[in-house]
Amino acid sequence: MPFPGIADAHCLVEVDRELLIMTYLCVIPARGGSKRIPRKNIREFCGKPMIAYSISAAIDSGLFDTVMVSTDDEEIADTAIQLGAKVPFLRSLDNSDDYSGTGDVMYEVISEYENSGFFFNIACCIYATAPLITARRLQEAFDLFTKESYDVVFPVGRYASPIMRSYKVDEQYAAVMNFPEFDAKRSQDLLDSYFDAGQFYWFYPNKLKKLRNKNSFGDNKGVVILEEYEVQDIDQPSDWEMAEFKYLYMQSNYSSKAKL
Repeated sequence: MPFPGIADAHCLVEVDRELLIMTYLCVIPARGGSKRIPRKNIREFCGKPMIAYSISAAIDSGLFDTVMVSTDDEEIADTAIQLGAKVPFLRSLDNSDDYSGTGDVMYEVISEYENSGFFFNIACCIYATAPLITARRLQEAFDLFTKESYDVVFPVGRYASPIMRSYKVDEQYAAVMNFPEFDAKRSQDLLDSYFDAGQFYWFYPNKLKKLRNKNSFGDNKGVVILEEYEVQDIDQPSDWEMAEFKYLYMQSNYSSKAKL
């Protein structure tokens, strides 16, 4: 028997497996226990619940047959459904604490679907706290993912300064280079370094299931490079303010281009 709510998932019709594995799944993990910014996933961000931006980008991209939210929280589930996502089941307690990895949550979702007879060929995890995400970047990453042989494709940001010239600072504010071998190098002679933007991951469910460390999403990684204004961690109140500033800048920038 399909799990409760599965009849509402518009792409999941009981046909043969060959058709089912051609469908694309979007999973938005959104647990209720955020510590540093309480209720972060549904707190108002520029006039909408934070999770609304991830759901809208997924739907607007036109890439997914199913956009679902994995949560342990009834209020988040209700909000997600009102915004157009599916919540066919609630997340288990085992994957709802501070130590649960994203890959473990994806594995649970995929297993729940497959136990009910529904299989997905390609999936994408989109974080609920990624208001700077755009349908265009999702499409760009999807194109790279389907054209190349990567296990996972995700967006990255570029470090503003070379990390080879970075320092560690102790309790007495003494600075020591992390990589002293680069002390004499000019910044412009060093390679750029990049960090995970923490927005989304395209991956293959069948490959994820075989990984010992599912939170790695695989060893063969491809990336799309974002602009600085498209990236912002949101862990502190000041991060939230900066994310809103960047979001409003992006909206103003897009509006200006549309008028040209």
